[in-house]
Amino acid sequence: MIGRLSGILVAKSPPQVLLDVHGIGYELDVPMSTFYNLPAPGEPLVLLTHLVVREDAQLLYGFLSAAERSAFRELLKIAGIGPRMALALLSGLSVGELAQAVTRQDGARLTKVPGIGKKTAERLLLELKGRLGAELGGSAAAAPADDAQSDIVQALVALGYSERDAAAALKTLPAGVGVSEGIKLALKALSK
Repeated sequence: MIGRLSGILVAKSPPQVLLDVHGIGYELDVPMSTFYNLPAPGEPLVLLTHLVVREDAQLLYGFLSAAERSAFRELLKIAGIGPRMALALLSGLSVGELAQAVTRQDGARLTKVPGIGKKTAERLLLELKGRLGAELGGSAAAAPADDAQSDIVQALVALGYSERDAAAALKTLPAGVGVSEGIKLALKALSK
């Protein structure tokens, strides 16, 4: 199994990237959370991977973090959830948000993801309970910080900044910063 690829990012077009590894171009599908944090084409990139072998295809999925790949693999263990649906879930929700939804048993949060209906959301909550929420950030202390960071990014995007710029500005903020103060600090960082 291919577990990790390190190379040069050749091209990116959501949700697919092309990674050159010593002259071999690998096409990988990535969740949008990974896609938004990719470097510019021509830059080096390391992706953790998951290979899906089917009768008619071999598909490679890439992730920037071990938490994303772990969540993807947990989702694949659920009956009726294939790689495309798992990718859609991780594109619509961060790993922290997914873990929070599982911990809080919040099916309404999951149904906001395209392709996830009420019954699928209930099955996800039931099967992921205890497997995803506890180990991937389902703690109550993590929830406000994740919500604040999400609100800051959404505000910056609404002001016309790209998701990538907003994510980069978010990394410069001190831990536990509030939404209004975080937006002010992020705008200062982006104006430099």
